[in-house]
Amino acid sequence: MAEANILGLQDQFSCPICLDILKDPVGLLCGHTFCMVCINGCWDQEDQKGVYSCPQCKETFTPRPVVGKNTFLAEVVETLKKTGLQATRPAYCSAGPEDVECGSCTGRKSKAIKSCLVCLASFCETHLQPHYESPAFKKHKLVEASRRLQEQICSQHDKLLEVYCHTDQQCICALCMLHKHKGHDTVSVAAGRADKQKQLLEMQGNSKQRIQEREKELQELIKAMETHKRSAQTAVQETERIFTELIKSIERRCSELTALIRAQEEAAVSRAEKVMKQLEKEIAKLKRRDAEIEELSHTEDPVRFLQSFQSVATPTGSSNLPTIKFSSTLTFQDVITSVSQLRENVEKCYNAEFEKISSGVQAWKSHHQQLNRMVMERRKQDFQ
Repeated sequence: MAEANILGLQDQFSCPICLDILKDPVGLLCGHTFCMVCINGCWDQEDQKGVYSCPQCKETFTPRPVVGKNTFLAEVVETLKKTGLQATRPAYCSAGPEDVECGSCTGRKSKAIKSCLVCLASFCETHLQPHYESPAFKKHKLVEASRRLQEQICSQHDKLLEVYCHTDQQCICALCMLHKHKGHDTVSVAAGRADKQKQLLEMQGNSKQRIQEREKELQELIKAMETHKRSAQTAVQETERIFTELIKSIERRCSELTALIRAQEEAAVSRAEKVMKQLEKEIAKLKRRDAEIEELSHTEDPVRFLQSFQSVATPTGSSNLPTIKFSSTLTFQDVITSVSQLRENVEKCYNAEFEKISSGVQAWKSHHQQLNRMVMERRKQDFQ
């Protein structure tokens, strides 16, 4: 029975604005009672109109009433608290480590569902109700619950950032627009976001296209390298088969040619791997930037969007890099053919044919030296 009586008293001694137990209770002429901080906060928002109303019954007062703490009622509330009276706020979902906490909850904090840019505070479902029900909060702007409310306020004028200056590329308040940014090209933050959103979508498209181009280059390079390795392997096998049929006088030349082919193959593969690593790094970098762009494109908060836009709008240093091609048409077939002719001519054309073979291999060396120079050029551009 005592517990039922206490539960019944909770509604009688709760503030209609914050819904918690009365703190420094004050009574109005209409008979309703509120926390001193709560009623003064409501009336602060009505100073411009010069007419003050009761948030509960809507009775108006002119001029603004001077309220004082009801000492007797405060002592009654304190006495009842000692007997078990607690805040009337229902137990909504408690805030987790990643959640924004309600700034009005006492004790265990509930999860905030909205933040107010006028109050600069976040509220749970219960403490948000006055913003929906009381005319005093009608002009307050509610946004997605955020820990970064202070970033929405002008540090110089302590006003809401609701204007975007195209001239200086920054969010400003109405007072900034009249002074420091007077005459600048300004729009609302919503309009500014819409404009930058178009640019972001274009950047996103370009980024995806560049990723596709680099991925295509990587696949072509992998394919060409595999063809090259197979060709080199075949050339070695055929060369060894043909040279085993030659007389002992050319066995030394057989070893030299085999070593030359192997050395060229290793050099070509080594250079190709360097290019592959460079392409993989660039693709990873582009994908990270694309992920940032994707995340930013879903940001609903226009101010946060605009403040983060510049970091993803800055272009990378590799937009005009040269395209590297790895030809798959250069094989060792000429080497195999030349070795076959060498077998037939033996001593007659020994020296001449060996020079032709060496020249064919040197063509590969020259090609990959050029490829290596292009890789070095790309690296320099990446660091610029």
